[in-house]
Amino acid sequence: MSRAKRRVPFWDNARFACIVLVVLGHATQRLTYDSDIALGLYLVVYAFHMPAFAIISGYFSKSDAPSKRQMARVITDILVPYVIFEGIWTLTKWLVEGQANPNLTEPSWTLWFLLALGIFRLVLPYLALLRWPLLWTLAISIGAGYLPNVDSTFSLSRTLGLLPFFTLGWWLREHDIVDRLRLLRDRPWWVFVVGGGLFTVAGFVAWVFIDEFRAMNLREWLFYDANYSSIGGTQWWAGGVRLALMAVAIVLSAAFFALVPRRTHFWTHFGQYTMYVYLLHSFVLYPFRESGVLRNLDPTWLWLPIVIVLSVLIALGLATKPVRTVFRPLIEPRPGWLFSDPMLAGREGRRSDPTGSRRPREAPRVLPADPRQNG
Repeated sequence: MSRAKRRVPFWDNARFACIVLVVLGHATQRLTYDSDIALGLYLVVYAFHMPAFAIISGYFSKSDAPSKRQMARVITDILVPYVIFEGIWTLTKWLVEGQANPNLTEPSWTLWFLLALGIFRLVLPYLALLRWPLLWTLAISIGAGYLPNVDSTFSLSRTLGLLPFFTLGWWLREHDIVDRLRLLRDRPWWVFVVGGGLFTVAGFVAWVFIDEFRAMNLREWLFYDANYSSIGGTQWWAGGVRLALMAVAIVLSAAFFALVPRRTHFWTHFGQYTMYVYLLHSFVLYPFRESGVLRNLDPTWLWLPIVIVLSVLIALGLATKPVRTVFRPLIEPRPGWLFSDPMLAGREGRRSDPTGSRRPREAPRVLPADPRQNG
């Protein structure tokens, strides 16, 4: 089979590992108020997991002038699901909390990433025209933090903050870095040691300096969701903090990719359905987060592993076929009536995850790994 049609297990493994970290980060959030260990884990996860997701999304994005079908997919795969799930969240909050404030300009919880993906796709062809696009997006990300009017409206603050990672992913593909350096083929033993060592160091630093990180409100810095002054960065050099955090994100993302399995596993094909997990897991976690059952859990050494295991199980469960069958009309809608040419809405079975995972018409089938990818 040609290279263009053969799925590379690594990328599906990386997608699924990222989405597990997304669930884990949200699941442990309430534990961080009562446990330094949980907060340390939370900070390490948030230091890189969304940047890594943005890198993957950028790697599979095209900078060419979009075709009509590609433009339609921004609407069907991103904008329409965004409107649908904003409506569902408004109804949920009204039923549970007795009040709701419908506002499409303010994304609910996890929905900000949908808007970010849409904006990434729209601006990439323009960025590709520039010399040094990585430097421009880096300047945009750092500069946006100084502007108080760049906020969570249409998730603009996070979009601009994470734009360099998305652009980096595209740049790696554009310059064929992964193939030229044989990054998916050769993985000597020391790569595992270095990758594991980097996460060990990150965990150790998070543990030792946990009080300092709590005092500086580090978690807010890792969200890329607020201007510097609103989270305590009133000094002129506050942009240097973001620059340092972005460097840490790239290093930890590289370590993460180095540790991601290259071979096919039973969970590999779930990496094609990360958007199901992303959009649905918040509804699974919502009652636990809001009821307070995740507060004051002691001892941490018992409850934290339980939460980790449950996060993995939630991600696995939400990517299964029965769940996809039930929720496909909401997550992968086919609004042919919306277009002058109904065919632009796409046909069943030929869809692409907004993060870049194209799925075949037939039932998903992952080919065996290339023997050269062992390691």
